[in-house]
Amino acid sequence: MLRVHLTTDDLLRVRVAPTVGPLAEAYHSLEALTGPGGWAQFRPWRQKFRGGPLAEGIRPLASLIPGPGPCFDLGALTGTGPSVEAGLDQLLGAPDELVRLELGNIAAPRADQRWIRALMEGDLTARQRLADSVAACHRFTVGPYWGRIQAHLDAVRADLARSLLSGGVEQLLGTFCTPTIRWRAPVLEIGYPHASEVHLKGRGLVLAPMVFLADPPVLLTDSLDPDAPAVLAFPTVRDPLTAAQLWSEDPTDRQSLTALLGRTRAAALEIVTEGCTTTELARRLNVSPSSASQHATVLRNARLITTQRRGGAVLHTVTRLGIDLLNRTACGPGPVGPAPDGAHPRAPRTDDRPSIL
Repeated sequence: MLRVHLTTDDLLRVRVAPTVGPLAEAYHSLEALTGPGGWAQFRPWRQKFRGGPLAEGIRPLASLIPGPGPCFDLGALTGTGPSVEAGLDQLLGAPDELVRLELGNIAAPRADQRWIRALMEGDLTARQRLADSVAACHRFTVGPYWGRIQAHLDAVRADLARSLLSGGVEQLLGTFCTPTIRWRAPVLEIGYPHASEVHLKGRGLVLAPMVFLADPPVLLTDSLDPDAPAVLAFPTVRDPLTAAQLWSEDPTDRQSLTALLGRTRAAALEIVTEGCTTTELARRLNVSPSSASQHATVLRNARLITTQRRGGAVLHTVTRLGIDLLNRTACGPGPVGPAPDGAHPRAPRTDDRPSIL
């Protein structure tokens, strides 16, 4: 059992994150396809990948999935923001020391040892290969479903907020992931296969809802900053009903959304759920930047997306209305003419799992 000790200062610093980030979800989605264990709640999603191997560009990232033992925390390298592009930029600029520490956590990587060594030594080509593989994985396993995933996580976060408002932080900690987690003040007890004691000592705790995670939850700490809050990633898809609501599709509804927005704009709305610039939107849609800007304007006027200027670029993000529309229609048209496998978006072991390696 893992016992996490919280002081009064820690309780004052408990907060709930929107997500662990789309790229961290993508990495852990590979475990749902290749890792040991039941993963029954992901069977409807996993069925979508039957009939062939995953894309070639995903293999480098898949080779970093560890066996039993410590976890490779991709979120530490990519951040928890909703933008795929920003996360990949953060990965490319992550300190070499942090990359070495995270790679050192992998008990038995299946990757080319020369590539691992190059990554640990700060080789830029090796780092770019990792970023390309992360991007390819996201496009294939998570990107087409990110709208509904984000809507699900928003609903989970809203439930946690209501629990906090009605009963305070003690009620939140006592109910957010039962029975795997039990709150016995001032200790959170988590059902781990081994015994461990963690004292937060006032740095606080972030609860991070996660789709592609099975029990038990995972406690993550900043390897370079001992004063940074600890992050407790916990699973949100734990029963068949939740899984069915998340992964079910209605082709008629999908067609109605396409009829409402048009095929290209429906695809554009799905892409914008990841957060993207006009340039990236144009590339993903295989249209000119001016055409992509026009599509974005229509979606913005319909209050389905918002647009903000970030430096010299314009960043588009989906609104709650846009998420609700995607969630209600279970839309998954995907990008029109996706980029080749391995391209950077910028310029449980079961019998039915696909072959990756």
